[in-house]
Amino acid sequence: MGQKMKVTLINTSDAGGGAAAACMRLLKALATDNVDVHLLVNQKHTDEYRVESAAGNTLSRLKSDANFYYERLPFILFHEKDKTVRFAFSTANAGTDISDNHLIADADLLHLHWTNSGFLSIKNLKQITGLKKPVVWTLHDMWAFTGGCHYSGTCDHFLKECGNCPMLKDASTNDISRKGWLRKKQLYNNVDNLVFVTCSKWLAGIARKSPLLKAFRIEAIPNPIDTDIFAPQNKVEARKRWGIDDTSKVILFGAANIMHTRKGVAYLVEALALLKTGQPEMTNIEVVIFGKNKGFDVSQIPFKVNQLGVINSQSQLAEIYNLADVYVLPSLEDNLPNMVMEALACGTPVVAFDTGGIPEMVEHEHNGYLATYKSSQDMAKGIHYVLTYAQPHLMSTNARSKVLDNFSNEIVAEKYKALYQSMLP
Repeated sequence: MGQKMKVTLINTSDAGGGAAAACMRLLKALATDNVDVHLLVNQKHTDEYRVESAAGNTLSRLKSDANFYYERLPFILFHEKDKTVRFAFSTANAGTDISDNHLIADADLLHLHWTNSGFLSIKNLKQITGLKKPVVWTLHDMWAFTGGCHYSGTCDHFLKECGNCPMLKDASTNDISRKGWLRKKQLYNNVDNLVFVTCSKWLAGIARKSPLLKAFRIEAIPNPIDTDIFAPQNKVEARKRWGIDDTSKVILFGAANIMHTRKGVAYLVEALALLKTGQPEMTNIEVVIFGKNKGFDVSQIPFKVNQLGVINSQSQLAEIYNLADVYVLPSLEDNLPNMVMEALACGTPVVAFDTGGIPEMVEHEHNGYLATYKSSQDMAKGIHYVLTYAQPHLMSTNARSKVLDNFSNEIVAEKYKALYQSMLP
């Protein structure tokens, strides 16, 4: 193709949360691979010049704020079972028509990502597919094929039109999950040239079972990562900068929101307690925690805890992974978590539960440890295994190699470019 292809990525935000981070990385990866690419978001938070806000003026911003509450409040007041599901279910009843935005009009191909929290309603998504442009939709969770939940847990109602949703206090055959599922069925009716991409093979397997998506092409392409930013550094210097004792064994844990039930912090607390009682000789352990913490009491952890709060800088994040001996992810449901990839890219082994897309990154006893699902005991065993591994540099090299061979910007950008080209005339 002589001319650069014009691609517009679409995501609720350009900062905050895994989908935004993945989207920004893809934007930069494609831009360096000769694609004319932009990102259209609801409200812009970064100074990246390729990102544009759909809510460009004060009135639009007020409307987008109102959409967020219009989307959330009825759910909170009339439907949510309890606070734990508050952001685990999205109705997509409110949003903004972006179909006449110049970035949409000028694009050869549109690439949807995560568009909830009042950015695009199901009606707005229908307006986009109605433009008859090729559309790629990267799924960062299960929402595109459920009645509204982002992760279904043990519930399989999405396989049969939803209804009787376990997240709703007013669950019934014809509840809002059933209505949401049927609205999505309408959305996908008579749609050509739409390809779904999942960040993990695990999610692709589930998506292929969905009655909503079974007629569509589904590809698994991972999120990219900048392996120049997330790279091994001098551990001693990284610890000095963050005030961490150089002689300690450092366990790292982080999440965008530590208290999110899906992130499994209770299992981490239990695993650390078991480590303390089971390995009393390990006295020189420190725990480092980063991310938004609203209500997690760190005094439950039986070791010295360093809380770093929310980290927005990627270079600071890379330093934090580098100061750790092990990164622990107790997530109960996850697609292809950026934080696992970031840790591995920095050469930091990962201990996590064997669930979701995590086994596509963590190879058991090779670059980390895959603990039996929901077993705090096995997680404690895994942490001990990594902290006492005889050749830590070997595990560190394996961690870095896994990312370089599978998830670098160049590899992922090429996969997406090939997909785009297969959809363009």
